Amino acid sequence: MYLKRTPVNNSFFTVIFVLFCTAGAIQLFYYLFFYLAPPLAGSKKANNETKETLAPVSVIICAKNESFNLRRYLPAVLEQDYPSFEVIVVNDCSEDDTYKVLGDFSLRYPHLRISNITKDPRFTHSKKFAQFIGIKAAVNEILVFTDADCYPVSDKWLRNMAQKFDERTNFVLGYGGIIRGKGLLNLYQRCETMFIAMQYLGMAIRGIPYMGVGRNLAYRRKIFFENKGYGSHNLVASGDDDLFVNSIATAGSVKTEFRRESHTRTPAAASSSEWVKRKIRHLSTARYYKFRHKVLLAAEPATRLLFYATGIFLLSHLYMWQATASIFAGRMIVMASVLYANGRKLDEKGVTAAAMFFDIISPLLNLVLYSSAVKNKNLRKAWK
Repeated sequence: MYLKRTPVNNSFFTVIFVLFCTAGAIQLFYYLFFYLAPPLAGSKKANNETKETLAPVSVIICAKNESFNLRRYLPAVLEQDYPSFEVIVVNDCSEDDTYKVLGDFSLRYPHLRISNITKDPRFTHSKKFAQFIGIKAAVNEILVFTDADCYPVSDKWLRNMAQKFDERTNFVLGYGGIIRGKGLLNLYQRCETMFIAMQYLGMAIRGIPYMGVGRNLAYRRKIFFENKGYGSHNLVASGDDDLFVNSIATAGSVKTEFRRESHTRTPAAASSSEWVKRKIRHLSTARYYKFRHKVLLAAEPATRLLFYATGIFLLSHLYMWQATASIFAGRMIVMASVLYANGRKLDEKGVTAAAMFFDIISPLLNLVLYSSAVKNKNLRKAWK
């Protein structure tokens, strides 16, 4: 018994091999040009600013029925090592004891400001309206955003984000990771969050900013009003972070800040249904991205699937199997190295092997969820 090799003069297999090599080359480009950019970015030491040179900052948090998370995480925001800052929490029609929790905190922290939105059955709104209320209430030019269910990992978060601003900088993109927990779902969310960060941080570093995450984002107040707020995307439930950056940010106006002291963390979705709901809501904004960003973001998972499909096909028919196996192994080695480097940079320990395992699953899963997001017409109505 022996395995029969496919004849080398078969033009069909030659075309498949060319597709395999092309997909592999594109994959290497993404990993070595975009995804390797965050680990290669220099971790500059903090500047020696004095209290006089650090600009005042306004932190904005929108909260809807988040009393538990506010009680747990808000002190880490309020106790930042920063000379002059206010924290504005927009209580968006909460029906739990958020009002009381914020009231108690306001007695201890005089720099906490509260904006309450009263529920009106005749008027429904998305998170963007609550965000607008917070921005309108802010007294400082530099705005830093996070979520009620997030916390900064150190008291240097605000200082590091604000230090990135200069006369040309309008946006600072930070990293918001998932709190490490047990279970496959938690592991998948950690891997996915890191991979998305590799994309948006890497592309921003390479001069193609396309999104930020609301868990850790900063921009200038004047930019918001000069561009008429959220503009044409105002009716989209999500996108207060990624669509705003996508529509306005330019290469020279964006900086990244992802030193470990600058990270924020948030709990993972506790159930698969909750995760699917979050994912569909976030994917619903992708269709509004600029065309070139859509092409760049679609090309990577498309060529990834093509690489796997053609590679497995060629190996199963033993067509140029040595060259195919070498290219396949080379791509896997590069991927593992880049994932490991990003894991160290973003403080995501022990996710490299899992991220490689999910590598072929995630684009298929995202395609299914994106299709659901496109079909779902109810995503314009609510933000939670």
